[in-house]
Amino acid sequence: MKSIKEYLEQEANKIDRSIVATPESREDLERFAEACGGTGNLVMMQMAIQFGYKMALNAVEYKLNKEKV
Repeated sequence: MKSIKEYLEQEANKIDRSIVATPESREDLERFAEACGGTGNLVMMQMAIQFGYKMALNAVEYKLNKEKV
């Protein structure tokens, strides 16, 4: 069975290879939204979902590193 850290790394890599680019930061997502006129299109929605997932993975990884699991 893979370790939790390996799993998190694998999931983060999947996000970066998807058809829709995952923003690196909230600012990138906001710039994209502004460039699209703030319309609620499917690409922007998918980017937001992927960014949220990336943030969740980073939060878990941070917690694991802090507790040295």
